[in-house]
Amino acid sequence: MNIRKRLRAHPEMHTGALNDILFILLLFFLIVSTLANPNVIKVANPKAKSDTRAKQTVVITVDKNQQIYLGQQPVAFDQLETQLQGFLSKETEKPSVVINGDSTAHLGTAIRVMQVIKKLGATPVMAVDAH
Repeated sequence: MNIRKRLRAHPEMHTGALNDILFILLLFFLIVSTLANPNVIKVANPKAKSDTRAKQTVVITVDKNQQIYLGQQPVAFDQLETQLQGFLSKETEKPSVVINGDSTAHLGTAIRVMQVIKKLGATPVMAVDAH
């Protein structure tokens, strides 16, 4: 009579390699998410019910002090048209220019920027945060 307990095998799965892969993916997504935002100048965008996304040719930012930025470079309003023309001349399709305006900025500045964009034959798109 055999009274000894039978040795049962405890199945284990080694997850060391899976942990490494998950860690690498986490780092990748963290790094990509910090690089994905083209807007370096922080502004509080106005809110809207729907978010419009378009192919961005150029981003123009109007901050709360009415300072205008073409990309990341500050530009005076009277030189905006000539500098914007250089960006838009490289496009083959109808370009779109995204206006990233602060919610406390004067609306007249954003409208004058839109008029310059329309004059150059591009489509102005106002960036808003969807809520």
